[in-house]
Amino acid sequence: MPLDLYKNRQLDLDAMVTSAYPLEGIDQGYQDMRDRKTFAASSSCSFCSARGGVARRGSQRGSRRTATRLVVLGPWWHLDAARMIGGMSSNGETITTEAFPLGGSHLIAVARSHQPWFDRRYEMAAYWIFAAYAIAVVLLAGGQDVIWAAWAAPAYAVAAVAVTWSRSWGVAALTAVFAVAVPLLVMMAQGGELAAGMTVIDRSATLLIRDGTPYLPSGQLSSWLAYNPYLPAMALFGLPSAIGLQGAPGDPRVWLVLVTVTGIAAALSLGVPHSVRDCAGCRRTLLRSIAFATACPAVALNLAVTTTDPPVLALMLLAIALLNFPERLWPAAVALGLACAMKPTAWLAIPVLAAMLRYRYGTWAAARFTAISVAVFLVITLPVMLADPVAMAQNTVLFPLGLTAHLTPAQSLTPGDLLARTGPVGHDLSVGLLVVVGVAVAVLLLIRPPRSPRAAAWWLAIGLALMFALGPDERFGYFIYPLGLVGWLALTRPAKQNAAPVPVELKNRTARPHSA
Repeated sequence: MPLDLYKNRQLDLDAMVTSAYPLEGIDQGYQDMRDRKTFAASSSCSFCSARGGVARRGSQRGSRRTATRLVVLGPWWHLDAARMIGGMSSNGETITTEAFPLGGSHLIAVARSHQPWFDRRYEMAAYWIFAAYAIAVVLLAGGQDVIWAAWAAPAYAVAAVAVTWSRSWGVAALTAVFAVAVPLLVMMAQGGELAAGMTVIDRSATLLIRDGTPYLPSGQLSSWLAYNPYLPAMALFGLPSAIGLQGAPGDPRVWLVLVTVTGIAAALSLGVPHSVRDCAGCRRTLLRSIAFATACPAVALNLAVTTTDPPVLALMLLAIALLNFPERLWPAAVALGLACAMKPTAWLAIPVLAAMLRYRYGTWAAARFTAISVAVFLVITLPVMLADPVAMAQNTVLFPLGLTAHLTPAQSLTPGDLLARTGPVGHDLSVGLLVVVGVAVAVLLLIRPPRSPRAAAWWLAIGLALMFALGPDERFGYFIYPLGLVGWLALTRPAKQNAAPVPVELKNRTARPHSA
């Protein structure tokens, strides 16, 4: 009973009174307590609580309903009460709970914390790992990667130290600035030719406007750089330049970064417990997660040197996050269809997510999701395919598989790439391994489908990692997909907490203040 807990100094009602009433009204507060009136302690997130942080509860005895109000306990004095009520611990983060009347039967809601699972300890360890990776890039890599690492390595090291004493999301934000924005601006200021991928995107947008297809015909494929391995939607990033915009507004690198960060932010925002507009704690957690996700090397390096994979990953994450809400199936399908129309690396997500939806919501939901995704993909790609099917096949199918006269210079030390280097037999063996992985994934999806969006993300991470490890002519940069999926899972993992309400019975008796 709360009264007994109060007498045993496990529930600090004195602090609740002193935080709810001014100094001159303390006596009135204790009188209100004796009169069984419900009052609210001081709140740093009261609007959030009232809007859905904790559901309103009430008990009914006959026809009489006991109304309750919601309360947010402050960051320090509530620790004992929060642990008692909800089995929670706190590092000073605001914890929401529910006030209760001092008479009648009632359910005390469990406290709900804004403290994420990925806490400061994990963040500090991650920054040290990031710094070690950036230093390795400085020592072992070359070109634009070294420019990125020269800025990112000290930023990660400073962040690892600063995060131990600063609870602000600004540490992650500044790290993202120095790991993405600064090296990107430095490379843009240096001028010179665009990276190969950006050159292809610029050219594909011009061709799309002029010829109706972003691909050069067979007779003009004179070198590996003449090929366009991307699907038609990737040309959208080159349209600002193709229509005449100059400088940063016409640079495809700027749009790639903006779309990526926006997609990641949207995906992460769907995982916070409350409205970020109304809840300061959720807002801080979200901003920290967005900045950290942008600053991690898997994303930061690809954004700084500007590869084409980050926006595809962001759209995949957005689709998975949206599927946590059954009513948002169609926007999830649209997001995934757009990603599939950019690069084939997103294709595996359609059967994986469809299998998950079939398990959770039935065949109709899975069919509707698949139909919308495929429809979006076809609306974008079919006109280009019909304009010149041979050119599209040569650019997007044969060239990535190494079956054209000019081979991609992309190389890595993955098993599939090492096999492909041994000759035609090794190349065929690598392709055969890809087929085996695809068949195995299809069979497992039928036998044991993923049961939640998070499980589907794990499926995708493992499946894509196997594909990139075993496929021929794969880039090491493709591992941004499995790494990004695992990172999203870590940042959105809910904190462990007891969620069951605690029933209590409080007899009609006078509560006297118990001084400490």
